[in-house]
Amino acid sequence: MLDRVVAVVNSQAILQSDLDEEMHLSILEPNLRGRSRSSETPESALRRLISRALIRQQIREEDAQSAETSPQQVDTRLTELRKQLPVCVRDHCDTAAGWQAFLTQQGLTEARVKTYLQSRLEILNFIEVRFRQGIHISQKEVDDYYKDTLLPQYPAGQDAPPQDQVAPRIEEILLQQKVNALFIGWLDNLRKQGEVEVLVPALKAAAHPRTTQGGTQ
Repeated sequence: MLDRVVAVVNSQAILQSDLDEEMHLSILEPNLRGRSRSSETPESALRRLISRALIRQQIREEDAQSAETSPQQVDTRLTELRKQLPVCVRDHCDTAAGWQAFLTQQGLTEARVKTYLQSRLEILNFIEVRFRQGIHISQKEVDDYYKDTLLPQYPAGQDAPPQDQVAPRIEEILLQQKVNALFIGWLDNLRKQGEVEVLVPALKAAAHPRTTQGGTQ
């Protein structure tokens, strides 16, 4: 079966296979909210792929070293994900058997998950260096997110991870939200200055930016 190009970002092709894989990987989006594959759409997945392509092109032009990620960082993030992602906790991903069952159910492999995490960490590193200066996350913001957003995702009788364990990830999410206010204008300029062409009529809306949590990752 031939692959097809669904979009071109400054001469970089995005393939249908890339889009399909992104939709599979959406289950790992780091927003600490329960997600189902049915909540994902090709349009939102393609929008993320376009954003990442623009960001990666800019990383190569500006400072690739600022985005470098070590294998240890990836392994640490993978361990956190297995313990904290609600849909993963439900499947007991902290155990080897539970983790393998989750990967099989989602059509993923550990190698692909690590590649996803490395890519995400590299982009976060770049964004942090470029936009984070001056942004502060208060303890009250972390407390409110844990109480109002994270806890409701766990059904009655199922223990949520202690706040001190997930606090770093909550801070990361809140940081993303604040950085987005600065970042979206920068990304919009990249889109205007570059050439983004969506070749599938049904996905044309993906060429336009939309501020969504996790949308740039």
